Amino acid sequence: MERFLDLGHDIVLLLKNYWPGYLNGIKSTIILAVVATVIGCIIGFACGVLNTIPYAPQDPPLKRFFLKLIRVIIRIYVEVFRGTPMVLQAVFIYYGLPYFGGAQWPSVWAAAIVVVSINTGAYMAESVRGGIISIDPGQTEGAKAIGMNHFQTMTSVILPQAFRNILPQIGNNFIINIKDTSVMFVITFVEFFAFHRYIVGINLMYFPSATIEMVGYLTLTLVSSFILRWLEKRLDGADSYELAQADQLTMAAGTYSHPNRGTPFDELSKEKQEQNKKSRRNRNSSTRGEL
Repeated sequence: MERFLDLGHDIVLLLKNYWPGYLNGIKSTIILAVVATVIGCIIGFACGVLNTIPYAPQDPPLKRFFLKLIRVIIRIYVEVFRGTPMVLQAVFIYYGLPYFGGAQWPSVWAAAIVVVSINTGAYMAESVRGGIISIDPGQTEGAKAIGMNHFQTMTSVILPQAFRNILPQIGNNFIINIKDTSVMFVITFVEFFAFHRYIVGINLMYFPSATIEMVGYLTLTLVSSFILRWLEKRLDGADSYELAQADQLTMAAGTYSHPNRGTPFDELSKEKQEQNKKSRRNRNSSTRGEL
């Protein structure tokens, strides 16, 4: 129990002396995660759409060549950035450009956004491709039947439905980015985890500062999960629906019943059936009398 009291005392001491630095670190983490996720989703949607453009053997050879080339390039991009750690991607992108004679990055912020965005785009490309494929092919055929081209079909029919299907994956990537931005310290980007490393270097209070980091990251991810679930429910609409049959016009459409004859779907009692038979016999006898 005494150790927990000491831990609480050390945490309070750290927050009292360094709370502005922790808050700035959280702010940098959130901004980087949001911006990189948005850009990554744009990259992923572009790659997913390009990767699903159909072509047929009867299409011009040039068209088939370029579509195959695009798919190969996207495949290489996805495999490279999904198959390597983000920390090494940051090293290659931030330090590799000057190493090969390129210009220096204008700021560490720009480099961090590019690294996280490209990494997110690689994961989103496959998510978008899967979301597009999951839509019933009949939707595409129906859109083509009414004269839509591929672009109109994607923007008006397929992507709105695919977006709802991949929304959980978008949220998952955002939460991952909140945590994975911690590796940006390797390019001197100061975010939440980088400030923790700075504090530890000053006072060697590693575990109390790590506890603050753990609680901070957990709070960020829990709040993000709550917001994303709320957004999913908003997109799904209301849970309760009134059946169309509740409309009186709908109930009456095509079910008009003759006052005496009824409809084939009526379940009449025996008395009512006998009454209808007598009415039909009387009507028939009166008709014969007139003749």
